[in-house]
Amino acid sequence: MSKLTGWWKNRSSAGKVEVYTRWSFHFFVLVEIFSFGSMAFTVREPGSPKAPAVAVAAFVVVCAHAVLVGFLSSRALDGVTGRRERPVRLAVVTSVLTGVAVLFLLCLRRFAGLEAAAAPGMVIGVSCFGCGSLVLTLEKVRHMRYVPLGAAAGSAAAVAALGLPLDEVVGYFVGVLVVCAFLAFTCGFSGWLLRTVYELDHAREIQARLAVAEERLRFGRDLHDVMGRNLAVIALKSELAVQLARRERPEAVDQMIEVQRIARASQKEVRDVVRGYREADLSVELEGARGVLSAAGMDCRVELEAAARELPSEVQSALGWVVREATTNVLRHGDARSCLIRLTDREALGTLTLLVENDGVPEAPAGPPGSGLAGLRERLAAVDGSLHAGPAGSGRFRLRAEIPLHTRRTEVRA
Repeated sequence: MSKLTGWWKNRSSAGKVEVYTRWSFHFFVLVEIFSFGSMAFTVREPGSPKAPAVAVAAFVVVCAHAVLVGFLSSRALDGVTGRRERPVRLAVVTSVLTGVAVLFLLCLRRFAGLEAAAAPGMVIGVSCFGCGSLVLTLEKVRHMRYVPLGAAAGSAAAVAALGLPLDEVVGYFVGVLVVCAFLAFTCGFSGWLLRTVYELDHAREIQARLAVAEERLRFGRDLHDVMGRNLAVIALKSELAVQLARRERPEAVDQMIEVQRIARASQKEVRDVVRGYREADLSVELEGARGVLSAAGMDCRVELEAAARELPSEVQSALGWVVREATTNVLRHGDARSCLIRLTDREALGTLTLLVENDGVPEAPAGPPGSGLAGLRERLAAVDGSLHAGPAGSGRFRLRAEIPLHTRRTEVRA
């Protein structure tokens, strides 16, 4: 059973919407064939033959048109999702062939004896499904609204040109216009929804990349502020020391001593910057995780049974990195709808426990394991902690970090 449902569970939200939309349009092919094409046989006037050749011809035309429309819909959805260009040429060909099919059915009605009760339904079916697939290939709404009107006007003009009564002309115009407008709106909305879902998914990915780029810029800016002035002073004093040394002045030694002092001070400042970059405040990371996951549409609960700010700085830093890495994994992997983050002080066991658990985990991993968890284990090992991560059943993933309460390690210089 897991293999049968895995192809659905392992898809993202955008992928699920695309599968639903595609199969809906594939189902339209069967609807056109069995609901409208079968009218050539099921709708008959009293005394008419059971299955005349003209009915078979009409049925074949509808079947061919249904397959063509299904193919155009599939290509149009590829264009909506950005996998390929919009099938403009195929849309033009489908429009022309739809008009030819409508005219052929009307000619069968007028000259070959196609049932008068079946012809309107078959013409409307061919017209509406042709309009629906054509709308998917258009980008602007103002262009979509002309499609049902053009189909209705073309059908009515063909009926009038064949010399059918005026009431049939009006009936075809109204029937085609109403049904085509409904299906055009449905197909247009489906295409817009699919495109919007993929844009949101792409925006989430870009947001994650921008967050990484912003952090890199911040680190680069801090490093520049620290090193820029000091390096300029070192260069200036070194040049001055060279000039004094060439003149055999004793002040050159003093300048080089000053250069040495500034270099050591710069080294210490760089270490402080790197240490601040590597350390993470647990309280800030918890609030950040709540905000980011909530903004992504997840139900994020943060439960604190221990005061985060009362913990040693090295413990806060280690657990803060656990929260940061776990939040990143929740966003990037699976399709989570809920996430629980709990910080527990287990006095009986003498451990401090951070639990992160989420749902929406695919049964099979999307790729090879990354280095994030290995890095967390190294950080926790510095404070005698441990990390346990893995599936928790029912499509859930659980990450648990444990640190002994007696840990009072001093911070390690970067």
